[in-house]
Amino acid sequence: MFISFEGIDFSGKSTQVQLLQNYLLNKSKKVLLIREPGGTEISEKIRDILLDKKYYNMAIESEILLFSASRAQLVREKIRPFLNEGYYVISDRFHDSTTAYQGFGRGISIESVIHINRVAIENTIPDITFFIDIPVPVSVDRKNLKHKNELDRIEISQDHFYEKVRDGYLFIASQEKRFRVIDGTLNIADIHNIIVNELIQFEKKVFV
Repeated sequence: MFISFEGIDFSGKSTQVQLLQNYLLNKSKKVLLIREPGGTEISEKIRDILLDKKYYNMAIESEILLFSASRAQLVREKIRPFLNEGYYVISDRFHDSTTAYQGFGRGISIESVIHINRVAIENTIPDITFFIDIPVPVSVDRKNLKHKNELDRIEISQDHFYEKVRDGYLFIASQEKRFRVIDGTLNIADIHNIIVNELIQFEKKVFV
């Protein structure tokens, strides 16, 4: 199975990714955990460029193409081969991030985003996507707990940018049956339990 996690920054999705990985490993499943951007040697080098604050003047066109280049390498080098070997592949972000962040957030036309995504991933689409949804003020409160020097180039974006990104995610969720929207303001254990239950119900429908 291919499972992706989405959410605006500081939604808590990375914590849930780790918890799901541990749950599946305890069930003796084969699991590959990947992050975006990153996950391969080439993709990690692209990640360094994308998140480095010294590139604050990066053109939005460069940004989307770099994200997609990283993803294209990840799909072909890791995701497809491991899925073919029977792994659960869990991705901390995937192509929906590009639609939400670069499409809705940056303002690149959705038509262009769809085309770029299609080139990067072809038909490699998550079976199920968990969107950990939090209001932007909650994200801001959590961000303020971090030292400014710890924030990357994307995380220093303004609140109005994140409002557009969140709206983008909610729109995608309304269009995609694979999306599961989860209240990210719940406590960590409750969110994990919801994710596990959703996954169990999904597997029953698909594999039984």
